[in-house]
Amino acid sequence: MFNRTRRLQTAAALASISLLTGCGLLSDSGGEDEQKITVGTTSAPSTLDPAAAWDDSWELYRNIYQTLLSFPTGSTKPQPDAAESCKFTDAANESYRCELRKGLKFSNGEPLDAAAVKHSIDRIMKIDSKTGPKALLGSLERVETSGDLTVVFHLNTPDATFPFVLATPGASLVSPKDYPADKLREDGKITGSGPYVLESYEEGAKAELVKNPAYEGFAERKNDAVTIRYFEESEGMISALKKKEIDATYRGITAEAIEDMEGPQSKDSGIQLIETVGAEIRFLVFNPKDPAAKNPAVRKAVAQVVDRNALISRVYQGTAEPLYSMVPKGVAGHTTPFFDTFGEPDAAKAKKTLRDAGITEPVELTLWFTTDRYGSSTAAEFAELKRQLEAGGLFKITLHSRPWKDFQDGYQDGEYPVFGRGWFPDFPDPDNFIAPFVGGADNALGTPYDVPEITSTLLPKSRRESDRGAVSKEFERAQEILVEDVRLLPLWQGKLYIAAQEDIAGGERALDPQTVMQMWELYRKTSW
Repeated sequence: MFNRTRRLQTAAALASISLLTGCGLLSDSGGEDEQKITVGTTSAPSTLDPAAAWDDSWELYRNIYQTLLSFPTGSTKPQPDAAESCKFTDAANESYRCELRKGLKFSNGEPLDAAAVKHSIDRIMKIDSKTGPKALLGSLERVETSGDLTVVFHLNTPDATFPFVLATPGASLVSPKDYPADKLREDGKITGSGPYVLESYEEGAKAELVKNPAYEGFAERKNDAVTIRYFEESEGMISALKKKEIDATYRGITAEAIEDMEGPQSKDSGIQLIETVGAEIRFLVFNPKDPAAKNPAVRKAVAQVVDRNALISRVYQGTAEPLYSMVPKGVAGHTTPFFDTFGEPDAAKAKKTLRDAGITEPVELTLWFTTDRYGSSTAAEFAELKRQLEAGGLFKITLHSRPWKDFQDGYQDGEYPVFGRGWFPDFPDPDNFIAPFVGGADNALGTPYDVPEITSTLLPKSRRESDRGAVSKEFERAQEILVEDVRLLPLWQGKLYIAAQEDIAGGERALDPQTVMQMWELYRKTSW
């Protein structure tokens, strides 16, 4: 029978997940086969080396690599994982000290000690991959070790968000023996110390995870093994779920699939749908190198025409809600500056904006999107944006798309005039919805966006504040600046869904505040 878990309320970016269903009701003990879970997703890793990934590859990393800190279920603040303890040692938040757990080992038997931590972080900085997480470590000056168990991170500026950064899979700890200090690992293997070991991997097809017998950390594993199957299309993934070829799905579930699973015809489907309020956002990025996109009048006219409600109604069918700022609902500092400035969609106002700038002919713009990162609805989303922008005769839109790896290279190289991006939070803090998108070419978008008031004043000021609930004013001002420039145009904020077979429990606990799937929480019920 179809079983929809009631909507789970969260305060901030999945800050706390209610434990109402599937927990403690049934035994999770059973035979060997019953402890193996198969999960489907449309987000295959772009690389297996953490030094080169700032994307959904983190889904795999969280389950195989370890970090000094992490987010146990229900926690909104980083808690020790590979570390025994971590703390700032000065009032200015410029020196952060971690003591490691004793006896930690990588899956190759090499010790996970202070030298390995330093090696892991230093190589991110040295390799400086254009698709890597170096920008997250922008406040880091150097890493110092003392003995085998003590690591001190010296920062070049106060940064109260640094513990959050260390808790992201971007700061995954790797073996010095297997991961070169100055180049990426290229043998298609993983050496980690996390809850699971990567037993086998077929790029774009599947990853086989088994329990790591040497693991020491916070995760309580409720299954013995996990197979992650990667699908190019959402439809194939949902078909596999209905055929019971997979046990659960997460990223890439389309609005049509959600509607189908909620409908009356789903009564006897044997599939449960778990819904949470999410912090996933989608937005457009304007490239100032493009002759049209660099014109503020063009960007403001686009912002004046885009109809978020129609987009959601036509494409996402209630599985998302309009977003009028880069900081989503549920995160401190959320406001609605794009609605306050542009109001309801109005082609006449957009036309006046263009005419006042001397633009009398339809503006030609090319919009790019990825075909295989965010699910099959993305193509329909951009078709709807094209329809809206062309409806009033003000724009002539060309659409292009690429698979994620090629798409990522393209925007990092500044090829696209306008492109769509999705963002899942690295950590539950407003800083993570502003800082990654501003600054030089090494930002998360590969498109330089120089905003000195944000980068030199607002962000540094907010990072001196340990009480993250007290930084709303800085981020409200940052959002005012973003709406003045319209270099980034927020579109919608998504809800999060896990669809699973009825005998799978733990889905309510499986998403951490970074919206990353903690596979160890899933298990198969063995009695009814």
